[in-house]
Amino acid sequence: MYLVKTPTFIKRLVVNALWDIPTGENKIFLTFDDGPIPEITPWVLDQLDEYNAKATFFCVGDNIRKYPEIFHDALERGHTMGSHTFNHLNGWETDTLGYLLNVKKAAQLSHSILFRPPYGKLKPKQAQFLHKHYKVVMWDVLSGDFDPSISSEQVYKNVVNNVSDGSIVVFHDSLKAQKHLEYTLPRILDYFTSKGYSFSQIEEREVVKSDLIAQIA
Repeated sequence: MYLVKTPTFIKRLVVNALWDIPTGENKIFLTFDDGPIPEITPWVLDQLDEYNAKATFFCVGDNIRKYPEIFHDALERGHTMGSHTFNHLNGWETDTLGYLLNVKKAAQLSHSILFRPPYGKLKPKQAQFLHKHYKVVMWDVLSGDFDPSISSEQVYKNVVNNVSDGSIVVFHDSLKAQKHLEYTLPRILDYFTSKGYSFSQIEEREVVKSDLIAQIA
């Protein structure tokens, strides 16, 4: 079970994480987890180019190691890269030291302070350390593209019905999500472009700005 729209009370419970970036400018922050892989990531990059859309890719470190040319292609096209552990580890099922070393290994390959925990699962001690050294990026809307029990049309509706200005949206450039993503992503880009939205990547300046707003609030 998972929540498509992250409730406000959860965002308030985990204040050190980045859940959304309200801008007042109708911006959406698309994110893609688990890549890069040759079967789907280059296609995602081409779709984004068609709409001059920028995104953030939370990469599994081992995939960066195996496919560095795709990783660098995404960078050259103006996208932001973050890390997603080296082996897509579940924090709840991994000892703290092993998890943190795995995160560090992936971060070194991605050259980024942005980090998203697989499944959004962290133990308290893991989270405490990570917040001191990285910017943990969660999400406002979970597309559900990883879920084989729902239709591609439902994935599309999950996004369209829940996104607003500043939403951080999760997709996956993975084989498991490929069918849903190939149906949904072009339609999402077209729909929100027609509504006057733009698609931006998460950059360190947005992270700093968000932190300052949280402190003032």
